[in-house]
Amino acid sequence: MTTLDSHYIDGKWVSGEGGEIFPILNPATEAQIGTVRMGTSADVHRAVAAANRAFASYSQTPKSERLGYLRALQKALEDRIQDMGQAISQEMGAPITLARNAQAGCGPRHAAAYISALDALEEEYVLPNGDTIIKDPIGVCGLITPWNWPINQIAQKVMPALAVGATCVLKPSEHTPLSAAIFAECVHEAGLPAGVFNLVFGNGVGVGSALSRHPDIAMMSFTGSTRAGAMVARDSAETVKRVALELGGKSANLVFADADLETCIPASVQRCFLNTGQGCNAPTRMLVERACYDQVLEIARKTTEAQRVDDPAKEGSHIGPLFDKMQYDRVQAMIQLGLDEDARLLAGGPGRPDGLDRGWFVRPTVFADVTNDMRIAREEIFGPVLSIIPFETEEDAIRLANDSDYGLAAYLQTGSASRAERVARQLRAGVVAINGQGVSYGSPFGGYKHSGNGREGGVFGIEEYLEVKVMPSIDAMAKAGRFAAA
Repeated sequence: MTTLDSHYIDGKWVSGEGGEIFPILNPATEAQIGTVRMGTSADVHRAVAAANRAFASYSQTPKSERLGYLRALQKALEDRIQDMGQAISQEMGAPITLARNAQAGCGPRHAAAYISALDALEEEYVLPNGDTIIKDPIGVCGLITPWNWPINQIAQKVMPALAVGATCVLKPSEHTPLSAAIFAECVHEAGLPAGVFNLVFGNGVGVGSALSRHPDIAMMSFTGSTRAGAMVARDSAETVKRVALELGGKSANLVFADADLETCIPASVQRCFLNTGQGCNAPTRMLVERACYDQVLEIARKTTEAQRVDDPAKEGSHIGPLFDKMQYDRVQAMIQLGLDEDARLLAGGPGRPDGLDRGWFVRPTVFADVTNDMRIAREEIFGPVLSIIPFETEEDAIRLANDSDYGLAAYLQTGSASRAERVARQLRAGVVAINGQGVSYGSPFGGYKHSGNGREGGVFGIEEYLEVKVMPSIDAMAKAGRFAAA
């Protein structure tokens, strides 16, 4: 049993000021593997005060020194990949191979991308009109991250803040505190000044709201549900904070008959099921050209029936459980809703997979003959559930893809380069993957519409944490005699 009863504030682990004890559960066994003490508003005030004090000096740190801290953090994260992978696998159920290679491995990879972006960033330059632009760190940042890709989202918020000279208070998900604690240990190992990075465990009602409403926090960055993101924005409005939101998705995957179906359909189904479907950018709506519809259904059925579900402690490409009972119950309800809506069950269905009677395991499920007005086609399910929708023409496909409250990501499968470019430009989504080719570390991630605002990753992510100051050129004024002699 692991006991987390302290918060990382002002460079050290300190006991919380009250706060309830929250169980840490293994979703594969339903067993308790530890406890974490929830933070309170008093803990938040302490952490913000530390970040405020640290900002005065850290905001003046030269770029070279900040690059050094990021490189040290990258090294510390690389050294702890095994520990991080084990923690993520145990606390949220990701299979250990995925947890180590993709989940934990993204930490040092994001660090490398932010190092490159910061190195290339112009923090001061002259406009064509002669005025000077200075980019200043925004101040103290409140960061709220989810449980499904815990280190990915922590890295995407903490690293750009540290890169520009801002300070921060992180509230990780209360469901994944083990990996967050390891991240804090890595920050400490990297030698950042006390108070630059702070971590307070807690839930949204207690710690999250206290951060959003705090008058000394200049910016809130939140990743999670659209409903919770709207609450963060409302809480932040009174103190006129900058708010960056990375929210939900219901990403369309457009499949044209000229695509390499034997390659792209298995990959698309597996991408939907990745991390047990618990990804905001998962391609959960597959829009298929009528000319290849039956062929696609058969490939999708075979791929789904071949998808293994197993113990996350085992190495391999199988998928694990959902992260808790509440999510399990929601996914089961949505699968039943698909049946009630008269979608055709192609594979999977309600209940647990055979032989898995304990843990929050679900059957990978595919519905065919779905229409875009069905709830399973419009609502984010956050589980391994795929809806397949037929279309007739290219225009029809684009219309269906864009007919969504969300706009985080889109996927496109076609054998035509001209169609790929033409269609991708018309999709209302922040990220478009084409024929299995996604985007790289350092590129912007974020969405349109209810999927949020702002971007994470590389120079675009760094810009979120900067203020822009303009002033006349001092050199030009001096040459023009605008200053009195000393």
